[in-house]
Amino acid sequence: MFKKLVPALALAIPLALGTTAHAEKLSIAATPVPHAELLEFVKPDLAKEGVDLDIKVFTDYVQPNLQVSDKHIDANFFQHKPYLDSFNKEHGTHLVSVGAVHVEPFGAYSKKIKSIKDLKDGAQVAIPNDPSNGARALLLLQKQGLIKLKDPTNILATARDVVYNPKHLKFRELEAATLPRVLPDVDMALINTNYALEAGLNPTKDALFIEDKESPYANLVVTRQDKVNDPGIQKLVKALQSEKVRNFILTKYKGAIVPAF
Repeated sequence: MFKKLVPALALAIPLALGTTAHAEKLSIAATPVPHAELLEFVKPDLAKEGVDLDIKVFTDYVQPNLQVSDKHIDANFFQHKPYLDSFNKEHGTHLVSVGAVHVEPFGAYSKKIKSIKDLKDGAQVAIPNDPSNGARALLLLQKQGLIKLKDPTNILATARDVVYNPKHLKFRELEAATLPRVLPDVDMALINTNYALEAGLNPTKDALFIEDKESPYANLVVTRQDKVNDPGIQKLVKALQSEKVRNFILTKYKGAIVPAF
């Protein structure tokens, strides 16, 4: 009996090793919170599917796209479609979305006031300096009745498009990642939720006002056109859009981010 089992075991070991050796390595760029956290959550499940997920953390919104476009990284997870479209147009890249995962409701924060009713005349308001998120901030301010834009639906509006500004708000356009740090120096800042979370801000408790769940700014998994049908990419999207991830988002972030699938 023992002699018969040995050949079988000898065959089984190389097969097991072969499975590990042939696991597909998939590199993905992400900002730390919540993107990298979500990727770490699905990483063990992807390993069972034969995908070795290599998560590379970035703190800006430019390099993740450039690295994917230049074929140094396979995909990224940090941006919404208006930003992606704007980036492609500005940089001549051709990156594409392969799936939406969650919405990070954009919010306004302040260390100086507790309500927008307390916003003084001539107050300094910091907003992101990239076209899509800057416009997103202005559209949110418009929804609160603080300003009016020349085109109320323009997703690439800038401060120059403000045609009604009764409080004479003064806009400071700064890199999105720096906004939490300048919060003590301005009257109000409109901050992307990933940077707000990294700074210890709770969007559902600390924001003066915030986008609702109908926000069109869903965060996407993005790759190059030649990688769209890659099996590893497809498995990643399926994992991120699973019921398991939905429950994780609802439990861990408690409304600070919401599923978009």
